[in-house]
Amino acid sequence: MKSSVTVSLVPEAKGGPFVFWDNLAKACAQARALGFDAIEIFPPSAESLDVKDIRNLLERNQLQLAAIGTGAGWVKNKWRLTDPDAAIRRQAVEFARQLIALAGSLGAPAIIGSMQGRCEAGRARALQWLAEALEELSAESARHHQVLLFEPLNRYETDVFNRQGDAAAFLRGLTSPNIRLLCDLFHMNLEERSLAGALKEAGSLVGHIHWADSNRLAMNYGHTDAGAVIAALRAIGYMGYLSAEVLPLPDSVSAARQSIESFRRWTIPAP
Repeated sequence: MKSSVTVSLVPEAKGGPFVFWDNLAKACAQARALGFDAIEIFPPSAESLDVKDIRNLLERNQLQLAAIGTGAGWVKNKWRLTDPDAAIRRQAVEFARQLIALAGSLGAPAIIGSMQGRCEAGRARALQWLAEALEELSAESARHHQVLLFEPLNRYETDVFNRQGDAAAFLRGLTSPNIRLLCDLFHMNLEERSLAGALKEAGSLVGHIHWADSNRLAMNYGHTDAGAVIAALRAIGYMGYLSAEVLPLPDSVSAARQSIESFRRWTIPAP
């Protein structure tokens, strides 16, 4: 498994669970200094990023790009894939598509999380709209030889999918073969009876992990059984990223340091 840390470039998301903020160059340097394998970027839009600049930053700091988030489409513009307004749904798809193309050009997947929206028009219609959007967006991901990551959220953020098993069943019913689950341990602590059991149920659909403790702080600052999580991931053959999407407390560097130390504690065998 590989380590990653999040950086947000979206002013409207201030207060959210991202380790580093605003300065991508500084975040990359700090991630390298602490020994992370990759960064995960939450940008305002595709137009806000320069592919050449990002590639240079990654190469200079010997980092990979773990993923790019699309949540600014909701945070900034209030666009959702399940909005009752067809025009808004179209804007949401186009916003996400552009970020998928950007991520793909950098060899990374994109994440659909908060842009999934809510079932305001009824669950059946919302799931139909979501399926149509994911099929279209996953086709864009496939053109870049990437998967599309779909993230179930807790009940306070969405009523679309809260549990990994329910989301996995939905994804298995789609025609697209390249959609995977982003399993966020914080959301899972609110919704799952067993984190390990949920991960095993999702199995090969697990495509990315947000490495966060039960209180949304860095791992080992809450009550998550990290050992059981790692054992479950090994059991399903997961070899992807554990990406720290946590509150920057007591400060960004401390949260990042705790995250990488917990990653090493649980993933690197003792001598």
